[in-house]
Parts: sequence; structure tokens; C-alpha cells
Amino acid sequence: MKKRILIVCCMFISITANFAQEKESKSKTQKGHTDQNKFRQLKDVLATPNDQHAASGAPGHQYSQQKVDYVMDIRLDESTNKIYGNEKITYHNNSKDKLDYLWVQLDQNMRADDSKTPLSKSTGASAFITPENFQKTYMNVNKGFGFNIEKVESNGAPLSHFINRTMMRINLPKALGPGESFKFRIKWNYKINDINEGNINDQGRSGLETFPDGNNNYTIAQFFPRLAVYNNVEGWQNMQFWGRSEWALEFGNYEVNLTVPADHVVDATGVLQNEKNVLSKTQRKRWEKARNSYKEPVFIVTQAEAEKAEKGRTTNTKTWKFKAKRVRDFAFASSRKYIWDAMATNVNGKTVMAVSLYPKEGNPLWEEHSTRAVAHTLVEYSKLTFDYPYPKAISVHSERQGMEYPMICFNFGRPNADGTYSDRTKKGMLGVIIHEVGHNFFPMIVNSDERQWTWMDEGLNSFVEILAELTYDPELFATNPAKSITRYMGGDQSFISPIMSQGDYVKQFGPNAYSKPAAGLYILRKTIMGPELFDYAFRTYAKRWMFKHPTPADFFRSMEDASSMDLDWFWRGWFYTTDVTDIGISGVKELYLTDKPNERVAKLKEQYKQYFEGLGDLVYITDRKEDANPKAMDTYANGKEIPSYIYSVEFEKPGGLIMPIIVELTYTDGSIKRQTFPAQIWMKNDTSVKRVFASSKEVKSIVVDPDFETADIDTSNNSWPKKESNKFDQFKNKVKE
Repeated sequence: MKKRILIVCCMFISITANFAQEKESKSKTQKGHTDQNKFRQLKDVLATPNDQHAASGAPGHQYSQQKVDYVMDIRLDESTNKIYGNEKITYHNNSKDKLDYLWVQLDQNMRADDSKTPLSKSTGASAFITPENFQKTYMNVNKGFGFNIEKVESNGAPLSHFINRTMMRINLPKALGPGESFKFRIKWNYKINDINEGNINDQGRSGLETFPDGNNNYTIAQFFPRLAVYNNVEGWQNMQFWGRSEWALEFGNYEVNLTVPADHVVDATGVLQNEKNVLSKTQRKRWEKARNSYKEPVFIVTQAEAEKAEKGRTTNTKTWKFKAKRVRDFAFASSRKYIWDAMATNVNGKTVMAVSLYPKEGNPLWEEHSTRAVAHTLVEYSKLTFDYPYPKAISVHSERQGMEYPMICFNFGRPNADGTYSDRTKKGMLGVIIHEVGHNFFPMIVNSDERQWTWMDEGLNSFVEILAELTYDPELFATNPAKSITRYMGGDQSFISPIMSQGDYVKQFGPNAYSKPAAGLYILRKTIMGPELFDYAFRTYAKRWMFKHPTPADFFRSMEDASSMDLDWFWRGWFYTTDVTDIGISGVKELYLTDKPNERVAKLKEQYKQYFEGLGDLVYITDRKEDANPKAMDTYANGKEIPSYIYSVEFEKPGGLIMPIIVELTYTDGSIKRQTFPAQIWMKNDTSVKRVFASSKEVKSIVVDPDFETADIDTSNNSWPKKESNKFDQFKNKVKE
């Protein structure tokens, strides 16, 4: 009998729709339009698949990428705060193209005296300013930052080159053919910036932190000329470094000799090659103990030893030798103030060392949590991606930094001078460590183009960070990213950019590159795909692109290819637009069973006899309570319970984004039922859809998205009966008007 009722309803809809179309066609000439349906495929937006980036989202059968190897001698001069470098570079052309030149990144030139970065900002006169900033801004006082390139040569002969701000072109003596390699040398030096100085142009992702006792904490990165990426997507990725959007780099092998003051403690990307030369016998024993300590960190250098060391000075030096394989960058940290602890981490049967370096100013917070947070991050990220392939991960404490490099990162989070700290400080410190260590996976291994697509490393990493934080401390990191992002998404549209925007010009960089992509993936996992399906697809993408250069299309396609879910509607809306989610209830109508048709249905039965013949007995649904006959279905119930209450609910979608409709029904007896309608319910009508709910119990209330899963920016229309708006809702409505 249910089938017959359904047939009658469908026929009625079809008949009335045809009637309306006929009337419309007679009244005016129809105008054509292109397909604007929000479920249309992304084929008009994504790059055409090819033999390097396959349609499945995997690397194609002809995929290739360049390789760059470095052998470097680096000297840190503490008396002048300068770094001197001599690097030998071997560039391997694995592409099928001939290269006439190479591009080298000179990041330190971003803060050079002739840098264009300060001139690229719109600034007015400030009512107050430090004397140092006044000198820099208005008195043309030079500070001497930026690379000083002493030599560029090959086989002992000068090599033609040209410096264009933060990029240097190496003019090759002859074209470099496929499969060939080219060796050359760059000798250079530069003055290290102080990250604590008031002039923001002097600060940076690396540099030195000065302490009142005269000691420095050197967290050094982007310190050497590095080869830019050449691939079949961008050609040379030689966009200028303006200070925000980060890097695209090639993988290679590194041999680095770091010469520093003899009383410094050093750690860096790679494996230390000369422990016996730079570590004491006691320190080596402690390190061996740490290699077998899986539950507690072991101190290699204690706080008492660090405090003793920071009171002295030496003019002697030590050279720490490191080797790293298959990394895209190199960074190091050096100071006599460091406390040093480490512990072993089991990553699916492989031992990885979790390490921390920090001055006493970081304690007690750092000795309590840093190394444990590093180990936790490696384990949790490996679950959702791939087993961490490097031998160690290091967390280094610096007051104002949060930055990542292969195997090493620099992190803020400092207690008060008396050692006390708030939950906010603890949360910030743990959050930045988990985030920066997590960057080992994105983009240090899944090596996306940060200069072009910031969200591919920051957004994906921020998403996995959320899951790792929740398992570290569920109470401290209790969060709902979908709800948290609504304030940003519901803000002034003139101050919001789509996620798919190049990082240098996006507005509200943090929410755009970090929070919104992370919230979107959180919604995909929790609400749209489910954890099991999402995790398999996400892991597939990560494993496919380990040690390779993925594009956004590779991510989008891999997620669909490995899940059998068409998500183009989600990518298009969440990533390519600034549309918002706003789904609500526009009306609820109670319906009743009856044994007689209303006047309109009676006329339709007469007019369209051919549709009704052969259906046999019929029952009807009406919105007229006076025509109700609850017994109309009794003859056809076959012993099953007949619904006593029928509700027709119309859902509206003032927002532009497509999302599932999550409906919670609360009955008068206090019981609750929840039902989710997939996003595809909006396929044929982007503004309004209806659903009918039938039950033996009376519905007391209906709520859409009760747990705030879909980033709905306006919940004033989410309930029936409609709740009285609070003062905040009233204020929001006034602002919208």
C-alpha cells in the first residue's frame, strides 16, 4: 500500500510540474543558461591529467623530479653574529627537458637593506614608534642583513649569475640535458637577525634570541642558498619571497659540517657522525640510555650543567658533522644554554628518537611536556599517514618562534619567570610543538608547493594536529573546528579570500590557510565521509605522494579515487568560494491520513484517468485536520503499526554552501531520533527541499545540525518551533540588515 501512496504522490508532482512548465512556456520566451549546478564536476577547474599527474590523483607512470645534493662547511661566529658558508651543490636533471639556467633561492635577501618587502605594504604614520624603527623607516639606517655572495664558481672558474632580489639565476655554460648533473660552488656570508628586535622586518622564521646574561640561542634556517623546484606544473617555481608564503624545495642528500663555539650544544637535520669528537663520555652514555628509554625522557645535558655552561665563554670551536638522506632542507640550533633530553619512540617497530633542546627559561614546562609531545606526534601522525621515515625529530625552544624544517622545529611557549604557567600557555606550547613536528609529514615529506598553495601544508597539517591534540589531552584540547570557523566565514566578505588563493595576497591568512581547510577536512571526516572511509583515502594520498610534489588536484582526486565518493561539490564550495553554510527550517506542516481526496486531487483523477487506472484502492494525505481518518490504513496495515503523526518539513538554504541536512526529532515522551540526509538532497533544488517524517509519537521539536557539525553561520533558523533569539542573535541580525 505504501507503494501506491508513493505512486500517487510522484504522479501528482509530475503532473503539476508539467502544468507549470507549460504555463511558463506560453507566457514568455525561455532564456538559456550554462550549468551552474553546485554538483557539476570540477573538470573545468582542475588541470588536465597527464602522465606525471594521473587522473586517479596518483603520480603518473612518467612522474619525475629533480634531485639536489649539498656538501656544506658552515661557521657560526658568535662574536659578530655572522654565518659563513661554503657549499658544493650537485644538481641532477631528472626531467626530460634541457635547462639553460638554474634558479637559487636567497631567502635572507627578504630583509636586506634594499629589500622590496617593506615597500610592498600600505602603511600610514603611526602615533608612536620606537627610535630603532624610526631610524629604519625614516632615516635610511642600514642594518646590513641579506646574503653577501662571495663566489659562484664551477670547476674553479667563475660562474655567470644574476641576483634578482630573493632569487639568483645560475647561467649554465651549456644546456643541462636530461639525465645529466651539474656541480658548482657558492661561498657566502650573512649577518644573523635578532628575532626579539622590535622591527618586524628584522624578525623571521630563524635567527637568534638574545638573553640578559649575554648568551644567544641560535635557531638557524633558510641560511644557505637553496635550489628552487623545477617541474612540469610550474616550470621553475621562482616566485619572489615576500616574507609570508614559504618554499618549494627539492629532495637530496646533505653532508654538513657545523663549526660553532666549543661550549655549545648543537642538533640539526640528519644523523650526527662524530659523537666521540663533540660529546663527552657521560653524554654519550646518557644518549645510549635514551635510545632504549621508551617511557621517560633521559637528560643528555641537565639544567644544572646548562646553567654552569652559560656562565662561561670560550674562543675554541668544535665541528659537528651531520648527514641527512632524502630531505628537502637543512636547519640547526646552537647554544651553550641548552638543556638536552631525549627518548625513544616506537613507530610500528622502528625506533625514532624524540629530542628537545631548551634553555632553563623554558622550564618546568618544557622538561614536563616537550619530548613527550614530540613522541606522541610521531605516533599519531603515522597512524593517519605513513610510518615516520626519519631517525629523529627535535623540538627547540625559542621565545617567539613556531617554524618547521626536516627533523627539527623551533617552538614558543615560555612560563613566567617564577616557573608558573597558565593552561593557556601550556596549550599554546603543546599546540605549536605538535603542529611544527607534524610538519615533518606535510610538507617535509609530502612535499607540496608552499609558495603557491599554503593550505596544502598548513591546512592538512592543522587538521591532523587537531586529532593528535585530542589524544594527548582531551580536556585541554576539547574543540569543534566546524563551529569555531563560523565567525570567520560569516564575517565581512570583502575581507575574506577563497582557500584556493596564492598565499601572498590572501586576506586573514591564518583562518584562510590553517583553520578553514582544517575545519573542512574535519567536516569531511566526521559528517560527510565517516572516519573509516576518510582515513583510508587520506592515507592513500599521503603514501602516494611521499617524497614527491603533489598539487591540489592530486589531493582532491586521490580522496575521491580511494573512497568512491564524488566530492567535487565540496571542493568547489569550500575551497574555491567564500560561500557559507546556512541551512534551516522554513516550515513544518502536520498532515493526516484520509480516505477521500481533496478537491484538487479529485479533479486530477478525472483529468488524468490513465495515470490512476489500475492502482486499485487508494488512501490520501491531507493537511485538513477535519478530513482526517486515522483508520484509512487499517485494512492494509498487515499487523504493522500505523503512524499516528505525519509531518512535512521544508528546509531552506540561504547559504551558498552545500551540506548534509542533519535532523534531530525530539518527541513528547522525551525520546530522540536523528537522521542525516546526504548533501545530494540539494541536487535539483539549491534553495529548498522537503522531507516527510512519520511516527507513532508526537514530535515536540525539530533541530537542524544539533551538534554544530556543518559550520552553519546562522542558527536562528535551525529550530522548530522557532526559539526566541538571544541578544547576540538580535545583534547579528541587525548587522546583517
